Amino acid sequence: MAHHIRGITEADWPQVVALEWEAYAGTSLTEGEAALRSRASAGICFVLDLGGRIVGYVLALPYPRFGCPDLTRPEPAVHRSANLHLHDLVVTAPLRRRGLGTRLVRHLTDVAVTRGFETMSLIAVAGKESFWRAGGYLPDQGAPLPAGYGAGAVYMSTRLAAARKAS
Repeated sequence: MAHHIRGITEADWPQVVALEWEAYAGTSLTEGEAALRSRASAGICFVLDLGGRIVGYVLALPYPRFGCPDLTRPEPAVHRSANLHLHDLVVTAPLRRRGLGTRLVRHLTDVAVTRGFETMSLIAVAGKESFWRAGGYLPDQGAPLPAGYGAGAVYMSTRLAAARKAS
């Protein structure tokens, strides 16, 4: 059965929240539905659909470069920025290491370029820095991170032209 990437809909949220819980249970990274929704900008958040079942997602929002959402509260406002912050990428555990996360990021990157974003940022958590480096992201050591992202979290960013070449 083929995987289909599509925009997130209202009906997808229960499955997105369940995937987030599966991915981050037992860590400070679980946020819950209200916070996740506040980090999902219309038209730039996607799900990976497998026969009507959501098996992955990517959430992003415009956010000032070198800043990131505080995981302890929902975003209070929509930001205007030339930077798109990739807030969360999850693929269900049984389907990881098959290139599906890379497909979601590539799709998001293409949409970001089309919408005129210049850079993309993210926080690499749980030892995923090498995954993001392979996609063209580089650490930005000067960016302050809220404590909730965990030990070893790294703020990373890329110019979108570089990210497209790497993918």
